[in-house]
Amino acid sequence: MSEDSCPLQELPGQNLQNRARTKRKRFLSEGLGSESTPTELVLQRSPRPKHPRLPPRGKENPFVLARRSRRRRGSTSGVSWDRLPDELLLRIYVCLPLPDLLRVSAACRRWRRLALDESLWLSVDLEGLTQTGLALQYVLRTGVQRLRCPRAFVEELHLPEPRPLQLLELDLSSSIISTSALHSIICGCRQLRFLSLEALRLSDPIIGCLARNPDLLQLNLGGCSGFSAAALADMLGSCCRLEQLNVSWCSFSREHVQSVVSHLSPSVTELNLSGYRENLALADVKVLVDRCPDIQTLDLSDSTLLMADSFLVLKQLEKLQHLSLSRCYHIHLAALCDLGRMIPSLRFLDVFGFVQDSQLAALKDDMPRVAINSRPFSSVARPTPAASHPDRTMWNRGCRLRVRP
Repeated sequence: MSEDSCPLQELPGQNLQNRARTKRKRFLSEGLGSESTPTELVLQRSPRPKHPRLPPRGKENPFVLARRSRRRRGSTSGVSWDRLPDELLLRIYVCLPLPDLLRVSAACRRWRRLALDESLWLSVDLEGLTQTGLALQYVLRTGVQRLRCPRAFVEELHLPEPRPLQLLELDLSSSIISTSALHSIICGCRQLRFLSLEALRLSDPIIGCLARNPDLLQLNLGGCSGFSAAALADMLGSCCRLEQLNVSWCSFSREHVQSVVSHLSPSVTELNLSGYRENLALADVKVLVDRCPDIQTLDLSDSTLLMADSFLVLKQLEKLQHLSLSRCYHIHLAALCDLGRMIPSLRFLDVFGFVQDSQLAALKDDMPRVAINSRPFSSVARPTPAASHPDRTMWNRGCRLRVRP
């Protein structure tokens, strides 16, 4: 058979390749497969190890140390919250309302520590909570300085051992709170300047704790009860910087009224002493005028023992601008007409209840410079003035953190 007609496996070139493969297999099976194979032969027949390619000289990159994983490089592409300094996070927390600030405090330990920073809790308004006990206990631990919590229901209050609080302004008007819980709050206060406990039941220990606040400027105890005349006298004697005092419609006896007029600080400029019918006499007004000559606002409403002869005493108040004599039925209308000339500084006069509408026009003609019956509600030492629209301010300033916007 010719070479052209030979099968493919018998061609010379292909035959040589087949022979080489056979020898290689035979050599590997006989040499490397036996236990007596030399180590040098194994190393020669082993695959060569791979070595990293080195860049040419002059082109090395000293900043490339190692390749990072795809996940690692993705996490560093933006700004991490963990790398922000505390000062910047506090500036962000200042813009958060109270509900969001509480949610932030539950994120991690660091955020909780920053969320409880004293700079964020300087002023808090808790009006609107149905049960304020736990919230009040929480807020008092933050070092709050201005706390507004009127008409609250404090079912129970568990504060740690008495420690100094940072409260400067406190409004608990018309709240439902026990005397023990109230005492646990007041006994920790040493820096109070503005305080309203209107319509609350107090006690002698609470009044004694108020005496430890010598910087008190405005005090509202309107409608309060439960304390003695002696405790009231000691408290008024200690608060020597008092400017505004509201003790209207308290459960006072004649001894209480005498304690007020006899121990009141001469620095008082606004006083509400209304609602004492037969317990406030002309002698008490004389003591009051002699002790506090700088009074500008005086409310003696519902004092049925006062008559026109009290004007001779009141005219000694050279700075008196606002006088309230509502429902003082023993004062005659003719005497009121001379009041504008007797007290030149007078600008506001309230005579609700005993001056009829037909007589009111004639009285306004006789006193053209005096606004008559223009202020039906007293604002002495009250944190929030009476207004037709809801007012969330406290002594003319709002609170940053509020339960309701």
